[in-house]
Amino acid sequence: MHELCVVFDVDDTLYLERDYVASGFRAVGEWVSKWLSIPDFESRCVGLFNSGRRGNIFDEALRLCDHEPASELLASLVAIYRSHLPRIEMLHDAARAIGEIRSCWPIAVITDGPVISQSRKCEALGLPGVAAQIVLTGMWGDKFHKPQTAAFELVASRIKAAKYVYVADNPAKDFTAPKQLGWYSVRIRRKGGLHYDKDNDSVMPDLGLPDCADLGTVLSYIASERRQWASI
Repeated sequence: MHELCVVFDVDDTLYLERDYVASGFRAVGEWVSKWLSIPDFESRCVGLFNSGRRGNIFDEALRLCDHEPASELLASLVAIYRSHLPRIEMLHDAARAIGEIRSCWPIAVITDGPVISQSRKCEALGLPGVAAQIVLTGMWGDKFHKPQTAAFELVASRIKAAKYVYVADNPAKDFTAPKQLGWYSVRIRRKGGLHYDKDNDSVMPDLGLPDCADLGTVLSYIASERRQWASI
């Protein structure tokens, strides 16, 4: 049995999700420019996203370009967005932390979202080469989606450890299951993250960090059964 198993979320934990969004808009924009002769579709999408628009961005961008948002076209644009090879890289602090962690303890990943897009992200970030277990919750059915416990229980059944730590960013859904299962939890609250200014007073992580730079130190405290966060 391992001393510790460190389980990571992906979006806004290991990289900034805004970078994936920009990458997806670029891929869709290139396709739209080629096949619909709309040269500024990417910038329209980016502008809508930066204004706070979430959902139906492609519909509105097409309307702004005086093009009818037909359902078949929209489905194609969503498919391109989700299946494109993302131009993203793991942030330096996360890459350093994973390098330190993998020499000491096993790493796993639990991530929500469309299966194809999450698998592409994991591949782009090199996670299959460092994680002993990757759970794309969409592959396993609704009961595996966060905040439910099934995905976490799956990891625990496949990687035996005395302690588990979930490192994630979204206070709305990421820390409920770890709390219920007695796991430790660390919130990465990155500037620029989509949930940076969000809180959830009903479910609090054990510790919050601005990035992964000090994660190795925190994990060492957990491994040695020290839980006096104020001293870190």
